[in-house]
Parts: sequence; C-alpha cells; structure tokens
Amino acid sequence: MHPTDLVVRALHQPPVTASLDTAQWDLLIRQARRANLLGKLAFHLLPESLALVPKSPQAHLVSALKMADRQDLAIRWEVSCISEALLGSGVKVILLKGAAYVMAGLPTSRGRTFSDVDILVPKERICEVESALMIHGWQGSHHDQYDQRYYREWMHEIPPMLHVRRGTNIDVHHTILPETARIKVNTAALLEDPLPIAGFDNIFVLKPVDMVLHSATHLFHEGELDNGLRDLFDLDSMFRHFGDKDGFWSKLLPRARELGLERPLYYAVFFSAKILDTPFPETLVREIESISPPKVVMWLMRLCYTRVLRPNHASCDSRGSWLARKALYIRSHWIRMPIFMLTRHLAHKAMTRPGKNDAEVSVERQPV
Repeated sequence: MHPTDLVVRALHQPPVTASLDTAQWDLLIRQARRANLLGKLAFHLLPESLALVPKSPQAHLVSALKMADRQDLAIRWEVSCISEALLGSGVKVILLKGAAYVMAGLPTSRGRTFSDVDILVPKERICEVESALMIHGWQGSHHDQYDQRYYREWMHEIPPMLHVRRGTNIDVHHTILPETARIKVNTAALLEDPLPIAGFDNIFVLKPVDMVLHSATHLFHEGELDNGLRDLFDLDSMFRHFGDKDGFWSKLLPRARELGLERPLYYAVFFSAKILDTPFPETLVREIESISPPKVVMWLMRLCYTRVLRPNHASCDSRGSWLARKALYIRSHWIRMPIFMLTRHLAHKAMTRPGKNDAEVSVERQPV
C-alpha cells in the first residue's frame, strides 16, 4: 500500500487512527469520502475506536454509518418489491454486486454504499422481465433510438430503469460483459445453480466463486475507476471470507477457465495481494502464473493500476496518475467492442447531446 493512502492504512489497522492529529483526520475523511469508503471506515472503527475519534470527524463517520444502515433497509425493501413484481413470471432473479452482498449477509456489505440494484436474468426472458417491471412502476431511460440499439444489441443489459414513485434504479443484465467484448463469458454456466435467498422464492445470488469472478471482471474491465479502490476492498473481503470455506481455493481457477474469466482472476489476485496484502495459498499463486498476461502487458497494467487503485483525491495523485486513468479508460473501450464499432459509437456520442429524458443517466454509466 502507498504510504500517503491514509484510508487504506486505517482500514487495515484501525488502531493507527489513535495517533492521528486534526489535520490527518481531515485528510482521512476526505480520502475515504472520495473513495466511497467512509461507511466502511466507520464500521471498521466500531465499537471501541469510534468513541475515541475527535468530535468533528466522528460526526462524519456516524453520519456515514446511519446512511449505510438506512441503505441496508431500503435495499431489502427494494428487493422485496422486485421479487413481487417478477414472481408471476417464474424467472430466477440473480442479484449482483452490492444488493447481493447485503441479501447474502456478507461482511463485504458492511458500510458499503451503492446507488442501484443490479439483477441478472436469462436473455430469452428479458422482455418478459422488462414488461413485468414496467407494470409495477419502473420505466426505462435512454429513449433515443441510437441508445436503445446500443444497449439492446451490443451491451449486456437493457437501458437502466427508474421507479416512478420511489426514484430507485434497477439495471437488468442478461450477462456480465458486453456482447461485443473480446472476452466471451460462458453465461449459461454462470446461470447454473445460483444460491437462494431465505424468505424469497425467486431471488438468488451467485455462488461464492462466481461472485468473486464477477467482481474481478467488473473491476478490471471498466475504465471509470472512481470506485476502483472500493471494489478492490470488496475482492479482498470476499477472498478472506470465502477462503475459510472448504474447497473455495481449489474451485477458483477451474471455474474461471469454465466461464472464460481467467485474466480478470489473475489481475484480482495480483493487485489484491500487492495493494491490500490479501493472503493467498501458495498453490493458487503458483497455478495462476499459467494464466498471466505477456510480460510487457503486465508491466503496463501494473504501471496503470497501482496509480489508479487509490483514493481519487489530490493527496493520492502521483506522477503519471492522470495518464494512467486515461490509458485505462481507452483500454476499457478497446476491449469493449471492435474498433470500427467503437469509432462509430464515439463519433455519434461526440456529435449528440443527451436527451431531456436521459439527462440523469449517461450511456457510459457503470453498474456498481
């Protein structure tokens, strides 16, 4: 970890906060807020350390905890509404990312904040799912004809939907990467045998290995990494939590091969160990060398991600940070779609403005 990243040090070793002065606390709160890790920091300081925090930063941390608690209740209510809306369709609804962590009761969810609910359903049932959600109050965004085609023909989801009364967002996915992406995901295998959520007949989450692989794929395939450090902490948390379960490590690499997600797994293991000191079995570390990228590619990835997987705060910028962010943004588009399609898409977006109905959500918006 980088010595200037106070939030990383505080999350790893909460007792170090006891020696912080006022200026350091101010910087820590700013870094944590920019990295979307303030709630997680507050949770890590519970119960004994939070009471010792000076009053001003303590107020920020307590506020973040209350927001996380409120979000937890809101997500449970939202998932119950989604379940009710889709119960008649008979579709298995698989929760992804933040909502999945909450409903599965994972330590990863503690203090984690996010903005919408992501669900995964079979592609052949997606029109049925969209219709059922519309009947129950969700409406689609991106009414522009080009954006509709962008999502429905090339992406891995339909345009985001917004509930007309509650204002909540839902992203409906049929796979986890764009259909035009270089990596081709074995979606049929991903949809097999999800784990049920207690109290629901139609709500599921991915198996632990699949949940980790999806998180890794999301982090190392996207180019806007404002939440990159938070997502790396997600991976660190899941590796530590699931690693204690029998058979997790031995299933990880074979499953990555089956789903076609070997490279995201390699990056997840490498950068979790390098930046967050995540412990991995020696056998896994040796095995994943077989799926490592060429040396020059790994050199470039290391150069970029070690600069970008940090709080997006001026105190954490180093030489080359801006260039690294731009390079990863370009890479994310390069691996998202073929060059002729990418050129046409960027040209179209450069010449058009978002419509009135689409103002709240950009076409480049990322799931969380």
